[in-house]
Amino acid sequence: MEETTGYQTLLYEAEDGVATVTLNRPERHNALNATMAGELRDVWNRIQTDPEIVCAILTGAGEKAFCTGMDVADVAADNARSQGDEPVAWDRLTPIQNRCWKPTIAAINGMAVGGGLHFVVDCDLVLCSETATFFDTHVKVGLLAGLEPVGLARKIPLEAVLRLALLGGSERMDAAEAHRLGMVGEVLAPDRLMPRARALAHLIAQHSPTALALTKKNIWESLDTGLETALEKTWQTIHQHTEHPDLKEGATAFVEKRKPRWAPYTGSETEE
Repeated sequence: MEETTGYQTLLYEAEDGVATVTLNRPERHNALNATMAGELRDVWNRIQTDPEIVCAILTGAGEKAFCTGMDVADVAADNARSQGDEPVAWDRLTPIQNRCWKPTIAAINGMAVGGGLHFVVDCDLVLCSETATFFDTHVKVGLLAGLEPVGLARKIPLEAVLRLALLGGSERMDAAEAHRLGMVGEVLAPDRLMPRARALAHLIAQHSPTALALTKKNIWESLDTGLETALEKTWQTIHQHTEHPDLKEGATAFVEKRKPRWAPYTGSETEE
């Protein structure tokens, strides 16, 4: 297993084609600060371009919180706008925002609050612990509840989104309700959360990395267009992909009853 300690706010591990990213500020409930924002941008680019990585898992350190959004202490100290001479890339936190097309599983291990809901919106599969709760405190501290609710409105009923956005955390959505609404796909006992996330990741990682990335990309980008446009673009992608060596390798491996030897994927295959 490859473990990286070069990040200040993240833990990074890679094994058997699966990267695990852990938001690692448990003393602040894994709240986002300027450093974490920059490191998330770096880690999604790293995952996208690493030929050894096929799938990723995102979780939080500790048992109480997955991510409680932007660190209010940073906002109060006016440290949330820039990091040195560079503006903080608050719009580059998630795999989708960074155009990372490798499948990503969110393992929500506790509270997902405010900006933490970004990852609920932008990960492909979302699992949560029975102890997880979901709420949005933006308006409570004078901030606009904007990006996260807009994303959630594509995923769950509008009234449920407005409850989260307008109540400001006065009520919390529990794991069972999140599952009922379709915000998460599975609810698990705390000690089963990461084993299940890893099991799903390893199932995904068996498949063609390029086919996975192109599949994810076309599904997500279809949300930005009408059906006819999305289908036409997907057909173009399918046609272009017919030249990829994984098509022949997949068929040959099936006939020969062996494990496929897929070509690595480093992101260039999905660039427009």
